[in-house]
Amino acid sequence: MVNYSVNDCPIIDLGKIEGERRGSITVVENGGAFPFDTRRVYYLYDVPGGSSRGAHAHKALSQLIIAASGSFRVTLDDGRSRRTYFLNRPYQGLLVRPGIWRDLDDFSSGAVCMVLASDVYQKEDYIRDYSSFLKYKNDTSAR
Repeated sequence: MVNYSVNDCPIIDLGKIEGERRGSITVVENGGAFPFDTRRVYYLYDVPGGSSRGAHAHKALSQLIIAASGSFRVTLDDGRSRRTYFLNRPYQGLLVRPGIWRDLDDFSSGAVCMVLASDVYQKEDYIRDYSSFLKYKNDTSAR
């Protein structure tokens, strides 16, 4: 397994096609702008003000997090460094690699967070406790 850092989690421009009066469109296809095929899509919405989401890491799953509407903040943590992103453009996504802790907060009213995932839901892939995450990162670094 690769031991990714927060510096391996870039904002990816998905592109957009602007129509003069009809709005814009962004197309997301497998084999496109990000390095995995999508096996699962889900979205968060109606997140109450002051609430946070995420608070976990994945052992193997990669994700592309997109602010489909509105805005929110994503803080990534690799066990040594943290990096915070403010997502507010539906044509950009934040690539989150395996082994990176993520917290989402500061959702605007009406925000929609869409997530493209590299695999289907697998409970055993989640690390939901931060101290367990730090132990996992230390064990992974020793390999």
